[in-house]
Amino acid sequence: MDRNDVTRKIVETKVRKGIKWADVAKAVGESKEWVTAGCLGQMTFTAKQAETVGDIFGLSEDDIAWLQVVPYKGSLPTAVPTDPLIYRWYEIVSVYGMTIKELIHEEFGDGIMSAIDFSMDITREPDPKGDRVHVVLSGKFLPYKTY
Repeated sequence: MDRNDVTRKIVETKVRKGIKWADVAKAVGESKEWVTAGCLGQMTFTAKQAETVGDIFGLSEDDIAWLQVVPYKGSLPTAVPTDPLIYRWYEIVSVYGMTIKELIHEEFGDGIMSAIDFSMDITREPDPKGDRVHVVLSGKFLPYKTY
């Protein structure tokens, strides 16, 4: 057994029981974005968080222990994603990546946006022409240092 097996159990139970990620997040006490990433094997839960997730999804003690192990991050099965929704994010970075880079460097200087000191919020934005996906990414700016 490994972390991927636990992720499969969580997803299977979610589908079977009709569990919503927002409800899991509320029980855990963190954002739906972070908790979903954790349930999908990309974040490390504390013992208390792992117990809560374990209760919701009916996980064993071994499964709960795996939720507390630092995972191998990066969940895409291929270098270029084939899932249409994920591919659109890849397309956004392919088309706008240089623009994002230029504008961040112009505003902040030479550095990166952290994916560790980071938050994300995904909401539905009602629109008469068809609802929109509203995504806010917020990461700490980390300047490159000289040495």
